Amino acid sequence: MEPTMLDQPGMLLVGFSFFGDPFRLSGGWTEENEIGRLWTRFMAYLGAHHARIKHVATNAVMYEVHVEHQETATTGQHEVFVGLEVDRLEDVPVELSVKVFPPATYAIFTLHGDEITSDWTRTILEWMTASGVQPAHPYSVQRYDERFKGVDHIDESVLEVHVPITQAREP
Repeated sequence: MEPTMLDQPGMLLVGFSFFGDPFRLSGGWTEENEIGRLWTRFMAYLGAHHARIKHVATNAVMYEVHVEHQETATTGQHEVFVGLEVDRLEDVPVELSVKVFPPATYAIFTLHGDEITSDWTRTILEWMTASGVQPAHPYSVQRYDERFKGVDHIDESVLEVHVPITQAREP
């Protein structure tokens, strides 16, 4: 799995957030775990209040962000955020969280079908080690566009994973 590279000037997302072990109730790609429940809540909010979100960059793309914290390695707890990109922040509804991403170089991994439900995190980490790069920030971004056909149609889907990278430091 060889990524493409993209220099991103920064990004603003608005959406919903969860902190904890998202797989405590159920693992894998299911609406039964905290990630699935987060998407269900966000999609219901969009259905009822989409007009309240101003300056949406595109309705055709949604994001899922995983933010690691100090305790992630030992507890599995981390933040999961789902949302939309906006061009600027104005009158953001209080129910929504905001994520402001710095400019970064991203390694973009395009996953097809069964690769989406595979252990792609390990594959990406192995690529990073072999390529002499490391995460520039403690998060990764999953980008869902019209190529993602849904959990029930993973075999027909495409998903992009964006990882901010920088050159690895010498030991």
